[in-house]
Amino acid sequence: MSVKVLVAVAGVRWPPAMYVIGDSTLDVGNNYYLPGSDVPRANRPYYGPMASTSPAGFPPGAKSMGFLSSPPPYLSLLALNSSLLLAPAALTIGVSYASADAGILDSTNAGKCIPLSKQVEYFNATRAQMVAAVGSDAVDDLLSKSVILCGVGSNDLFVFAAAEQSRNRSAAGQQSDAAALFADLISNYSATITELYALGARKFAIINVGLVGCVPAVRVLDASGACADGLNQLAAAFDDALRSLLASLAPRLPGLVYSLADSLGLTETTFADPQASGYTDIAGACCGSGRLLAEADCLRNSTICTSREERDQHVFWDRYHPAQRACFLTAQAFYNGPPQYTTPINFMQLAQSR
Repeated sequence: MSVKVLVAVAGVRWPPAMYVIGDSTLDVGNNYYLPGSDVPRANRPYYGPMASTSPAGFPPGAKSMGFLSSPPPYLSLLALNSSLLLAPAALTIGVSYASADAGILDSTNAGKCIPLSKQVEYFNATRAQMVAAVGSDAVDDLLSKSVILCGVGSNDLFVFAAAEQSRNRSAAGQQSDAAALFADLISNYSATITELYALGARKFAIINVGLVGCVPAVRVLDASGACADGLNQLAAAFDDALRSLLASLAPRLPGLVYSLADSLGLTETTFADPQASGYTDIAGACCGSGRLLAEADCLRNSTICTSREERDQHVFWDRYHPAQRACFLTAQAFYNGPPQYTTPINFMQLAQSR
């Protein structure tokens, strides 16, 4: 689920800036600037003009941490004028490098997104611009107090599961393939955090992979609309490996502080008792076409929930992404919600940490 935080805390801003890496759940417009007809973009009704997953009409941003809006997309700053806009934005609010369809692996949806490794390169380029503007000492101090927000991994699992299905592998073969995948994913994730740490980052807000087997695009493939248990098991196994990785990195990287948000656990709780969160539909999309409105993307001529009340009762906006209220509730849970959804501290405590 997305954590484009919607809860405003007036007059308070604990981190001086926030830098965002990840996939479509965090992309606020980078893909708009990528070439190619098959690049996933959301600069159309019924989304915000630049936001990837916000039906609200604008990127909600990280308002709970005191920002007025989400950090701007890196490629938009380059398109306008990097020398004049990139450094000021990076020094005052931060920058988003997130890209819809991106994965931890470079091979995931290659050519249609900005892979994680490239996003880190862009962060490094941003840092160089910041240093040129105010000097290395000031940048090191700012980055040490700022937050890196990261949410990525779902697309790697989607691509892997589709490939395994086409290969018709045995159970033993699938298990071996999954082990090799996790080794690659965790190795790349570790390299990403270590490189960002070497560049000065110290605070990491990390979102694990949710119940990817329960998104409408996957449910619609089952005659009864059930979740794909195998895909959810992959997500749970990856999340376990990610948790172990972060616990092992913290003692090896002095000063590193992190908050790991449990998207999978939150979604499991929500789906177990949807009415407790005000949901009447946890399976179908609010915008799309066909069964569960999940057989096609949300487009200008799609069927769409007609009222705010109906939208708020759906977990999913389109066939992959959560609706606005779901984003809001997720943000609350990760920022300062029940302790079982973040470890070892929540996002608010991370932002306030020294």
